[in-house]
Amino acid sequence: MDKRKIRVALTNGDTNGIGYELIFKAFKTPAMFDLCTPIIYGSPKVASYHCDALGLDGNTFSIISDASEAKDGRLNLLTAYDDEVKVDLGMPSQDASRAAIKSIDRAITDFKDGLFDVLVMAPVEKDNMHVDGYDFPCNERFIEICLASEKKGLDVLMGENMRLASLTGDIALRDVPAAISEEGIINTVAQLYATLRRDFSIENPRIAVLALNPNDTDAHPGKEEQEMVIPAIQKLSDAGVCVFGPYQSEKFFGDGGFMAFDAVVSMYWDQGLAPMKALCPDGNVHYLAGLPIVSTSPDLSPCYNIAGMGKADATAMRNAIYLAIDAFRARHDFDEPYANPLQKIYKERKDDSEKARFAIPKKHSFHKDGEKGGNAGANGANAGDAPVNK
Repeated sequence: MDKRKIRVALTNGDTNGIGYELIFKAFKTPAMFDLCTPIIYGSPKVASYHCDALGLDGNTFSIISDASEAKDGRLNLLTAYDDEVKVDLGMPSQDASRAAIKSIDRAITDFKDGLFDVLVMAPVEKDNMHVDGYDFPCNERFIEICLASEKKGLDVLMGENMRLASLTGDIALRDVPAAISEEGIINTVAQLYATLRRDFSIENPRIAVLALNPNDTDAHPGKEEQEMVIPAIQKLSDAGVCVFGPYQSEKFFGDGGFMAFDAVVSMYWDQGLAPMKALCPDGNVHYLAGLPIVSTSPDLSPCYNIAGMGKADATAMRNAIYLAIDAFRARHDFDEPYANPLQKIYKERKDDSEKARFAIPKKHSFHKDGEKGGNAGANGANAGDAPVNK
């Protein structure tokens, strides 16, 4: 990695929301400029409007016409769109949504040209992102389209002591059972496993998988658990992944079982999201895993009810910036040894010590006193290279 600071692209989000306020507050601390060189993708006019509303002076940002002009030690603002955008703070509008999309689109174009390192996206309101007859998908789908990526991104919600991914994403509850498959579980866990190793420097991640049915037990497993979840866990374990489950959500979160794992895979979003919001209510960040770009966003909505009032909490935005920088560095350190690998001159001897160390039952109860116990299942194993799906 060269000596220059990491360049962080920041999209402006919904221009009638708190996006600009979050960015301005995040870089109010001079120490932030020691970590990175920020580049806002937005509009000088819109940014100035928000500065006036928040009582900030005109020197808050410096206007540039190209990302290559970004300077260290200042908040650079690149004109991502020239359109006149009517700012109506606190009110969803097509103009605000169009500006948010253009901000992301211009940023992805610059990423392809190597003009910045990581992307941090300010909040948008997905329900309002229907512009010119086009339905804006979730962030990961939109970035996939812009990058023409064959790989699908995985949204991982990061909290203070929990990482959560969803198998079926944000779909109607009635559609969840039909969306679950053995292949889908294997692919999701494998992608999460590879991300934890590459982007978070966790050598041997431990991943928990939740059960779909709340009454799933060893004696009476649910249909989906018996036919898809348990076989997928076994195949992943055989491939060298430390994966365990399926766990009943109530006991898993209620008795603190999640603390024993590096990440959790839920069958649907609300199954894991509700307890996570209760256990980790503030400062959470969405991490887009599995794509060439390192991208994060604060777990916030545009918060129309407080837009322009100076009341927004920038903790999640700062965490999103920190996380993006850390992941970029970890990915670089992980990839660097593989760029020019040394030729092997001896045969490696497989070490099963980690397998024995983490060979805990795949399904066990978590007692309130922190002790674990239960029935045997798929054992974790030493994780070497990324697992091969079977």
